Amino acid sequence: MSKKTLILIVAVVVIVGAGVAWWLLSKPKLPPGFAGGNGRLETRQYDVSTKWPGRLTKVLVDEGDTVDAGQVVATVDTEPLEAQLRSSEAKIRQAQDDLRTAQARIQAKQAELDYNNAEYQRSKGLVSRGAVSVQEAELDRAKADASRADLLAAKSQAGAAQSAIDSATADSERLKAEIGDYTLRAPLRARVETRNAQPGEVLGPGGKVLTLDDLSDVYMYIFLPTDSVGKVALGSEARIVLDAVPLYPIRAFVSFISPNAQFTPKTVETAQERHNLTFRVKLQIPKERLRDFEQFVKAGVPGMGYVRLDPNSEWPPQLQWKDPTNAPWWKATSSASSPADSRN
Repeated sequence: MSKKTLILIVAVVVIVGAGVAWWLLSKPKLPPGFAGGNGRLETRQYDVSTKWPGRLTKVLVDEGDTVDAGQVVATVDTEPLEAQLRSSEAKIRQAQDDLRTAQARIQAKQAELDYNNAEYQRSKGLVSRGAVSVQEAELDRAKADASRADLLAAKSQAGAAQSAIDSATADSERLKAEIGDYTLRAPLRARVETRNAQPGEVLGPGGKVLTLDDLSDVYMYIFLPTDSVGKVALGSEARIVLDAVPLYPIRAFVSFISPNAQFTPKTVETAQERHNLTFRVKLQIPKERLRDFEQFVKAGVPGMGYVRLDPNSEWPPQLQWKDPTNAPWWKATSSASSPADSRN
C-alpha cells in the first residue's frame, strides 16, 4: 500500500470519527424522566384533483406558494358545458312563454265557461215556462260542458309548461354545479408542495393537479422502545428540535401512540439495535402557534423529538422553549417579508 493511499485512508477515518463524535456530543443528554428519538417534520397533505374529465386551462399557483381556503388555484375547460347551459336556459325561456300562453288561455276559457253556465241556468229556468225549448236548454248545457273541457285542457297545458320549466331549471342547476366543479379551489390554507399537471393537459376524473401541505397540521413521528413508551401518556408535553435551528426547541404534545409494535424503519436512528421492536409516537405542534411560524414549516426537515415521561420533571436547559422572534434569522425573514419593504 502506497504512502499516499495510507494517508487518504487515515484522513477518511478521522473525518468519519469526528462526524460520529460530533453527532454523539451534540445530542442533548437526557435526565431521568425523558425519552427521545429521531424523526422528520411532516405535514398532512391534500390533493387538489379534478372531479370531471377535461382539459386543464390554467394553473394559477406554483410550488412553494401559500394559498388560502377557497382560493382558485386552477381551472378546467368548460365550453361544452356552457353551451349545454345556454341550451337549457333557452328551454326555460320557451317553457315560460308556453306557461304564460296557457295561463292566458285559462282566463279566457274560464270566462267562456262562466258565460255558458249562466246561459244554461237561464235556459233551464225558462223551459218550465215554455219560453225556451228543451232542445235549446240542452244545447246551452253542451256549450258549458265544452267550455269546461277546454278549461281543463288549458290547465293541463299550463301544468306541462310548468313541468318543462322545472325540468330545464334542474338541468341548468346541474350544469352550473358541474361548471363550478371545473374551478378548482384550495380546501384550506396550505402551501403548494407539488404541481402535478400543466395547462393543456387532458385529465380524467380524479386527476391530480396540486399537492398541498396543511400549514396547521405539522407533526413528527419518533420511535420509542417498550420501556419508554409504556410511560408516555396521550397529551404529554414534548419538544421538537430541528437540525436547522437546534437552539430553539418547539413546543409539542403527544397526540398518538401506535397500539402495535414494529421494527424501527431504516431511515430512523435510535440508541437501540435495529432488531428491537419500537412504538411509533406522534408529536403534534399546537395549531394555534403554527400561523406565526408557517414560513418556516418545511416537510422533511430532520430533527429530534423528546417526550417528558414524568410530568414533575423539569425540562433540561437545552430543551426549554425560547422565543424565536428574537433570533437574527427570524428578524431577517420578517423584515424581508414586511409590507413596508415590499413597497420600497
